[in-house]
This record gives sequence, structure tokens and C-alpha cells, in this order.
Amino acid sequence: MSTFEEFLRPEGSDADTLAGRLSLDAFDRGMAKTSDDDTAPSGSELSLQHGQIPISRLIVIEDADYLGHIRQAYLRRMMETIGSASRFILVARAPSRIIEALRSRSQMIRIPCTDRGVVIATLSSIASKHGCEPAEGVLEDIAYISEGNLKKAVFTLELLELRGLTSNRSSVHGLVQASTLQAGRHLLELALRGRVVEWRWENQGGRKRKLLSGAMAEIDDLMTNHGMDASDIVSQIHGVIVGRRLTLPPPLQAELLDALADCDTGLQRSTYPRIHFEQFLHRTATAGRFHGLAVR
Repeated sequence: MSTFEEFLRPEGSDADTLAGRLSLDAFDRGMAKTSDDDTAPSGSELSLQHGQIPISRLIVIEDADYLGHIRQAYLRRMMETIGSASRFILVARAPSRIIEALRSRSQMIRIPCTDRGVVIATLSSIASKHGCEPAEGVLEDIAYISEGNLKKAVFTLELLELRGLTSNRSSVHGLVQASTLQAGRHLLELALRGRVVEWRWENQGGRKRKLLSGAMAEIDDLMTNHGMDASDIVSQIHGVIVGRRLTLPPPLQAELLDALADCDTGLQRSTYPRIHFEQFLHRTATAGRFHGLAVR
């Protein structure tokens, strides 16, 4: 399917999809047998009592917390339509990003992060099975940056092997640098220096145009060019505040976290996220001036 919305198209539309049809097991029961000893494709059929519906379809959606509110609403309507004949498994690292309508219909099972030793052993087994010979320390570095996410570790090893970089240990660091957006740290640094909303003149096609710069320009770039949702930007800013790359004094860090929490709360009640981000950045600039970080 080209889009997730097409996958969620309900039964009865012009082109039905697997997600919109009834139970496959129920469909198979309506087929005529060719002989008395003919067996079902699954080998056997369940004996159902009156009023029961067979459940034969299991739909697993990985990274469900990155679907966004609109697609999660589609998913909720789909669950209400065919939920009696299907079961859904939503895999997410941040369950709080799942909308309440889905969480109330789900049973949450928390799975702890994979131990680093298990990640290294698994990567070593995969590498030996496929004839990959990574340099010393590469598997340990991959396990470290994966932070217990086994899927991310396997994907990283596969990507390095396809690009022929497993023999160079520094390639792991280069991959992390290339695949990590630095805009979150940059916009926070601009806001701390008081550069929230600035304008600059740029020559385009022989004419000068006034363009927005500063921290708000970074917010617009993340939402427009990178297609990031408001919750994704909040998550990235939070990682910058509590991370190791930007050293902040504890009082300033606490003020920024309070401002970010208020911003996140406002985003849940609004359809125009830019207002709340601008308010957060101005509060960040005020905190930066108070702690002597702002230029003006």
C-alpha cells in the first residue's frame, strides 16, 4: 500500500484492503470442500460455539508512537470496525505518545531494554552467520549507541556492512553524527542567547527578500522541511536539555524543563503549535538573560 490511510480503508469502499475485510478464517469456512478428508489451509479449524467469531488475523504495527494523531485516529476507527475479528499489537518506545483513545483499548505490557551483553552476542552471531568481520570494538560501540534497542543495533550493523564500513571503528561515530538532527541543540542555543525572532536580507533572483532567522526559523524548518510533528520536536528539545552535549547549570535546566512541560501541555490543547513553541523560546531567552547567557 502506498499510504497508511489506504491500508486502513474500511470494507465496502471501491478497493477493499486486508485491514478492512472480515476474518480470513471466517472467509475460509465458507469455502466448499473438495473431499471429505480435505483439511483447512491452517491444518485444522476451531470448533466455535453459537455467537462466536473466529480470530485469525494479528496486525503488528511497529513504532506506533510515530504515527501521529491523525493516523492514530484512523487506526482507532479501524479497531472499532473489525476489532471483533482481529487483534492488534502496537510496538512503541514512548507509550505516552499514543492517543488516549487507543491506550484505553489496549493492555500495556512493558518490556525492559535488552542487556548490552545480549545485544553484543546477538550482533556477533549475525555477523558470523553472514560472513561479516567487523573491526574490534565496532559491535561494542553499536551496542552502546543503541541503548538497549536490539532492532536499532541490528539495523546499524546492516547499514555499516552494506556501505563497507564495518572495518573502520570511527564509522560508527560518523554514522551517528550524520543521522542525528542537530537543529534541536542549535535552536536552544539561539534562544538562550536571546535570538528567538530575527530577520535577515537575502538576495534571491536579483531581489532582496526579508527572511526569518533565529530559533523560530529552526522550528519552522523542522516542521516544514523535515516533516517533524510537534511532539517530535518536544522530544528532541528535551533530549538536548537533559543530554550531555549541552552543559547547563541545574537551576537553568529546571527552568527550561518547566517551560517545556508547559509548552507540551499547551500543544495537546491547540491546533497551532507555533504559538506554544514561540512562547517556550521566549521563556528560554528570559532564563538565558537571567543566568548571563544572552548577548542582549
